[in-house]
Amino acid sequence: MKRSEINRYINEAKKFFAEHQFHLPVWVDWSPAEWATKGAECDEIRRNGLGWDVTDFASGEFDKVGLTLVTIRNGNVKYDKKTYCEKIMFVRENQITPTHFHWRKMEDIIHRGGGVFCVKLWKADENEQPTNEPCSVQVDGVTTVVPAGEVLRLYPGQSISFEPYMYHQFWSENGPSMIGEVSTVNDDANDNRFLEEQGRYPSIDEDEPAQYLLCNEY
Repeated sequence: MKRSEINRYINEAKKFFAEHQFHLPVWVDWSPAEWATKGAECDEIRRNGLGWDVTDFASGEFDKVGLTLVTIRNGNVKYDKKTYCEKIMFVRENQITPTHFHWRKMEDIIHRGGGVFCVKLWKADENEQPTNEPCSVQVDGVTTVVPAGEVLRLYPGQSISFEPYMYHQFWSENGPSMIGEVSTVNDDANDNRFLEEQGRYPSIDEDEPAQYLLCNEY
């Protein structure tokens, strides 16, 4: 991905969040030069992977396969006792986040505003392959059975809870969506199982200066 694209995608996400009155921590606006002045008082942000995350999952086609998000808070089993994580995601229209599950993380995905949030689900078997079994999930606390691979559509205010070993793929229809995530500790380095091999963070062509640091660049 080009740095100019990442700068643009972050600014578009910031505008979308502001339009939906979702306020972000002040440090999301810090420039690389400002970050260079920050000391140990900001170590939780750095080591727990907080901040901007823009990825095309090594697809080379961000508009089709990609995601823009901010990790607002997160624990780290090596350093603290925080057991939870919160994210806010800018899911673009028809932009897919590839099929994946987590071995350990349990998460609630909350539609905070925008278009229609679409998700497909599959249960994983003992060989970590998707099955055709119906998926039983909680939608706003209501047990809901979803046929494997069928599209479940969620509207603003609705939420869904994923347990570990539940494959999920998602995108937005009828415009972009602002999607929250509340979960147990997030560990992108060790707790993502993609159905097909994916890159997690992009390689970057530095065609212009970075306006912001990504969560893996501190």
